[in-house]
Amino acid sequence: MHMNPMIEMASPHVVHMTSAHPRDDTRIFLKMCRSAAAGGNRVTLLVADGLGNSSRDGIEIIDVGGASGRLGRMLGSASRVYRKAVALDADIYHFHDPELLPWGAILQSRGKQVIYDAHEDLGEDVRTKAYIPAPLRRLVAAGSDAMEKLFSSRLSGVVGATPVIAAKFTGYGLSSTEVNNFPIMEELHVPDAATMTDRPREFVYVGYISVDRGLVPMLEAVQRLPDPDAVITIAGSFSVEEEQRMAEAMPGWRRVRFLGMQDRGQVAELMARARAGLVLFQPLPNNVAGRPNKLFEYMSAGIPVIASDYPGWRAIVDGARCGLLVDPQSPGAIADAMQWILDHPDEAEAMGRRGYEAIRDRYSWDHEAEKLMALYSKLGANVAEARA
Repeated sequence: MHMNPMIEMASPHVVHMTSAHPRDDTRIFLKMCRSAAAGGNRVTLLVADGLGNSSRDGIEIIDVGGASGRLGRMLGSASRVYRKAVALDADIYHFHDPELLPWGAILQSRGKQVIYDAHEDLGEDVRTKAYIPAPLRRLVAAGSDAMEKLFSSRLSGVVGATPVIAAKFTGYGLSSTEVNNFPIMEELHVPDAATMTDRPREFVYVGYISVDRGLVPMLEAVQRLPDPDAVITIAGSFSVEEEQRMAEAMPGWRRVRFLGMQDRGQVAELMARARAGLVLFQPLPNNVAGRPNKLFEYMSAGIPVIASDYPGWRAIVDGARCGLLVDPQSPGAIADAMQWILDHPDEAEAMGRRGYEAIRDRYSWDHEAEKLMALYSKLGANVAEARA
C-alpha cells in the first residue's frame, strides 16, 4: 500500500521500555527520551523501579513496579512492562534490555514498529557473568546470541551503542543503526573552572564501581603516589556489596573521597575541580570492544583522561591527544600517569582542552540524536502508510 501524499501523520507516540535500567538513565532518559520529546514526539518511558509514576521534561514516566532478584526482574518485570506497553497502544516501541526481546517480537507481531537497543554485546557479556557456572558460560552465551539474533530478525530495527555492536547485527543481515553514547554538549562543562595549577591534587571516577571497571588497580595506584594530598574522588555506586567491603579494607581507600551517587550538576562540579578522569576498565571482551560513556564525559568536561590502552580507545585518546593510555592491570603504570598529570599541569590543561574540542567536533550527542530522529521518522512513515 502506498501512502497518500495528502495524508500527514502527527509525530508518533514513542515508548521507551526498560525492565532493568533506572528512570534517569543517561542514555535512555537524558539523551534518547529528551531528544525525542524535543523533536515534537509524545514520549513515554516505561520502567520497573517501584518509585511510582511521574513526569519530567514533558515525558510521562510509568512505573510497573519493582521486583526482587534477577529472576523476578527478567520474568515478572519484563511481562509487566509488555502488558503496559500494549495498553498504551503507541506507534513506536524502543526497548533496552535483552529480556524484553521476546516481548518486543510479540509487539511487532501486533503491527507495531519495534526497536531493540543493544547496549552491550550480549554473548560476550554473558561469558563474564559470575553467577553463571563457568562450565556453562560458553553454552549459555551461544544460546543468548542465537536468541538475540532470532528475535531481532523479527523487529523493525536494531540500534547499536557502538560501531562493533551495530556491525554485529549488520553481519546478521539485519537493519542496524549505530547510535553512540556520546555526551550532551556543555552538560558537564564548567566554563569558568579553575586552571589545573589551581585545582586540588584530585582525580575523579564517576559511575558504577566494580572490579571489572578497575577498582583494585585504581586504589593500589593512588596509594603509591608520594603526595598524601593526591586523592581520588569517586561518585557512583558499587555493583556488588562484597566488592565495596573489600575496597574499604584496602589501604588505598584512605586516599578516596567517596560521595556515592551524585546528580548531573554535582558531577559537573566534581569534574571541574579534577586534574584528570580515570577510566580503567579491565580487559574483558565487552570492555575492550566498548566505548565507555565516562571516557567521553571526561573529555566533554575539559579534563584529560587516564584510560585503558585498547585499540579502539587509543584511536579516540591519541586521535584527540587528550590523555594518557596505560595498562589497566598495572598499578605502577597508572600511578606513573597520575603523577605525570600532577607534575605537568599546563600540558594536562591542553589535553583537556583538546578533548573538549574533539567532543564538540566529532563526539557530540547532537550528531547521534539526528540519526535516532531519522530512524523514528522512517518508522513513523511506516505507521502512516499502514493506516492510509
